[in-house]
Amino acid sequence: MNTIQKLAVSAIATATLLGLGACSGMTQQEKGTAVGAGVGAIGGSVLTGGSAAGTVGGAVVGGVIGNQVTKP
Repeated sequence: MNTIQKLAVSAIATATLLGLGACSGMTQQEKGTAVGAGVGAIGGSVLTGGSAAGTVGGAVVGGVIGNQVTKP
């Protein structure tokens, strides 16, 4: 992985973690969806070498999984 890709993955991870600070008023399922989307986006980006389609696809799949796992 080249330097730009590493920087992009680090920036996405940092933005995701900072964004989760605003989750205090969210339900557990909403938090699970947000975390799943963030982790999926990072995973999709890494697995596809940083392609936009892989990142978006990973976010969608991760969000759905996070939503379903944290169902009440």
